Amino acid sequence: MPEGPSIVILKNEVQAFTGKKVLEVSGNAKTIDIDRLLHQKVIAFKSWGKHFLICFSKFTLRIHFMLFGSYRINDSKDAKPRLSLQFTAGELNFYSCSVKIIEEPLDEVYDWSVDVMSDEWNGKKAKAKLKQHPDMLVCDAILDQQIFSGAGNIFKNEVLYRIKVHPLSKVGALPDKVLTKLVKEVHNYAFDFLRWKQEGVLKKNWKVHTKKTCPDTGEAVKKAYLGKTNRRTFWCESVQVLYE
Repeated sequence: MPEGPSIVILKNEVQAFTGKKVLEVSGNAKTIDIDRLLHQKVIAFKSWGKHFLICFSKFTLRIHFMLFGSYRINDSKDAKPRLSLQFTAGELNFYSCSVKIIEEPLDEVYDWSVDVMSDEWNGKKAKAKLKQHPDMLVCDAILDQQIFSGAGNIFKNEVLYRIKVHPLSKVGALPDKVLTKLVKEVHNYAFDFLRWKQEGVLKKNWKVHTKKTCPDTGEAVKKAYLGKTNRRTFWCESVQVLYE
């Protein structure tokens, strides 16, 4: 599943289509009337967490790539697109994704202050929300899109390793300075992720995600599916402290 920084990269890559009209539209999307997009002019491209937003004058198209979604810009793959938008000089193709039309103004739908990539990101607000869920496991907290919109499973594993916190720790058991560090590092990691992704070195900078051995101790990295989210989790028992 693409995480927030990957959606920001997509948003940046498609800016040339801003102000352009959709000349042809096709695809196997069943949840919207795709013909409604025909002849509509793209006003802007935006993102909120893992949501890619194509803004038209009277509505917004929301694309969520789920677990296996993908896209092609001025290219296509050997598969039926969920949605294909043709412009005068180029095309956008989206595959295996969720497509939805948002009728309301985006400011009524999205809280931009929880998006870890947004200029409106508010770390104090994130910390306050965490304190409202003292029994939540930190491995679930980082994946909560109403607290850290755009953070995904890579974030979870790498941030918890950075701050030396065991994934089964409870939010309410974390010392205040550790909770502050958690919020800060989720935000920091978002921009490290973005930079490394753009440079093509993201995987080279993973410390524990998908790794077999801990880079600090050399011992075996633990792997399990943890929390209510039941997502793949990697951690080092010696490095990461369990707060209960």
